[in-house]
Amino acid sequence: MQSLPAIPDIFKLKRGSGSPQRFQDRLTIFLFLLPAIILFLLFVIYPIFQSIYYSLFNWKGFGPATDFVGLSNFKNILSDKVFMIAIRNGLFIIAFSLCLQLPLSMLLAVLVGRNMPGRVFFRSIFFLPYVLSEVISALMWLFILNPDPERGFINALLILIPGVKAQAWLGNTSLVMPAIFAALTWKYFGYHMLLFMTGLQNIPAEIEEAARMDGANVFQNFFFITLPLLGGTIRTSVYLSVLGSIQQFILVWIMTKGGPVNASETMATYMYRFGFVRFQLGYGSAVAIYMFLFCLMFSLIYQRLTRQPDYLTGL
Repeated sequence: MQSLPAIPDIFKLKRGSGSPQRFQDRLTIFLFLLPAIILFLLFVIYPIFQSIYYSLFNWKGFGPATDFVGLSNFKNILSDKVFMIAIRNGLFIIAFSLCLQLPLSMLLAVLVGRNMPGRVFFRSIFFLPYVLSEVISALMWLFILNPDPERGFINALLILIPGVKAQAWLGNTSLVMPAIFAALTWKYFGYHMLLFMTGLQNIPAEIEEAARMDGANVFQNFFFITLPLLGGTIRTSVYLSVLGSIQQFILVWIMTKGGPVNASETMATYMYRFGFVRFQLGYGSAVAIYMFLFCLMFSLIYQRLTRQPDYLTGL
């Protein structure tokens, strides 16, 4: 009877010999991640569950939460017209950011990122507003939009035009949101420009040079080469812009506090008003849960819709 061939030693040792080393590697990784995991659980996960708990109570912030109301806070929020105005204003900021702010940032990044004279100076000038804090930016725009022509820069320019009067930019329900969006654009324009400039630097110059040699003009080069290769950067910029628009608070609160007549209310200012001004922390926690759900739903849907390979991965 013919005996079976012997099993090579490599197959005998493969299963057991690497397991202690593998366990040690995993333990090392876990120990390095442990501080970050603890901080994440303490400052992210725990506040979320705590907000969910308090949102079920009519809690003023003093003492234990005992007045259980269930889902009444969530129902009252959806029936409040001011909260609907806050959602509308959030959609306004998102729409104008995607249709106006980001395209202009991309166009400026293409101009400044190329062989434009003085491009280093222009990069610094456009990125400087992002370095400033939102508080300083809001105070600056309060002076710029001052309704008094002797103090407000924009109104001082408007009265120089015959037949044009000074406007109460932050006191007019029709003008307050465009005025706030102008301040937001000034603040974050340079940040998105820097993102697009980073994406442009990752595009090989040989591709554009080859297209020009084949007869492609400037517009064809941009729309058929530069724009598709910026797909990953565009998706990142859109994602950050939408999430930032949903959570916009500091600049709006300092400039208008949600006024006049709640015309500039956002979800963040609405939450702050009830949670920390009126001390209805149970109601404010419910608003925070709605904001969290909006951001989470957008993130999940966006990640699924944009799950496609980047053109630069194959270069």
